[in-house]
Amino acid sequence: MRLGIFAKTFPGTEPAAVLAVVRQAGYDTTQFNLACAGLPSMPDVVPAEAIASIRAAAQSIGVSLAALSGTYNMAHPDKAVRDDGIRRLAVVIEAAAALEIPLVTLCTGSRNAADQWAYHPDNATPDAWSDMAAEMEKALALAEDAGVDLGIEPEQANIVTSASDATRLIAEMGSKHVKIVLDPANLFEYATPGEARAIVAAAIDKAAGHIAMAHAKDRFGDGRFATAGQGIVDFPDFVARLKAADFDGSLVTHGLSADEAPHVAAFLRGLL
Repeated sequence: MRLGIFAKTFPGTEPAAVLAVVRQAGYDTTQFNLACAGLPSMPDVVPAEAIASIRAAAQSIGVSLAALSGTYNMAHPDKAVRDDGIRRLAVVIEAAAALEIPLVTLCTGSRNAADQWAYHPDNATPDAWSDMAAEMEKALALAEDAGVDLGIEPEQANIVTSASDATRLIAEMGSKHVKIVLDPANLFEYATPGEARAIVAAAIDKAAGHIAMAHAKDRFGDGRFATAGQGIVDFPDFVARLKAADFDGSLVTHGLSADEAPHVAAFLRGLL
C-alpha cells in the first residue's frame, strides 16, 4: 500500500508548492484536487499549461497522483444542476486521462439541494437511486472512453451508504471501471468501538476485489469525525483486513489539519 493524503489538506494554488509539502509531511501519493492548481475543483476547462504544471510537479517532487476529485451532486433534485455537473465531470475525466491519473472520485449525492454531503430523507427513495444511477451511466461512458476508473464512496448522508449499496451499483453498471473508495469512518455514524470494528470488517469482506482506494479518517462514538488514530476506528485491524483482502492501492488520509499531517503519516506508516 502507498501512503497518501488529500492535496487540499495544504493551502496553495501552485502544484509544485502543494506537492512539496505533501512529500515533506511524509506522504508518497495524493488525491489531487484542481483547486491546488488555481482552478475550480470542477472547472469549465483545464488549460494545457495547468496540465503541464501538475505533471511536472509530480515528476520532479516524486509524489504520485493516485486520484483526482470529480465530485458533484449526482442525485441533486434539479436535473439542470446534474446536467451541469456531468458537463464539468467530463472536463475532470479528460484532465485525469491527460495526467495518467487512474481514478476519478465521485459523490453519489443527496436530495439535499444545498449540500451534496448532507442527509435528506428522500435519499432512500427509488427515484433518488434512479437519478444517481442515470448520472453514473453517463459518467461511466466518459470514463470508459478515457480509460479512467470511477471511485464511489459509501457515505451515510449520500445515496450509496454502504458496501452493499456500492456493490449493487457496480453490478447494475456492469463495468470494471466502477470501483469503491472505502473510508471506515463513513460506514457508520454512532457506534461503540466493537460495533465499528464489525461494521468495517463486514464492509471489507463485501467490497473485496472492488476497492480502488482506502481512506483514513476517524470518528468518535458520538458521530463527530476525527483525525485518523484519535477516534474509535481500529486502524490496525482495518489495515490488516485490507492486506488480507489483497488490497494494494493507496491509503489516503483526510479530514485533518496541515499541522497534524506529519504525525498521522508516522502513525499510518507504522501500520503499513
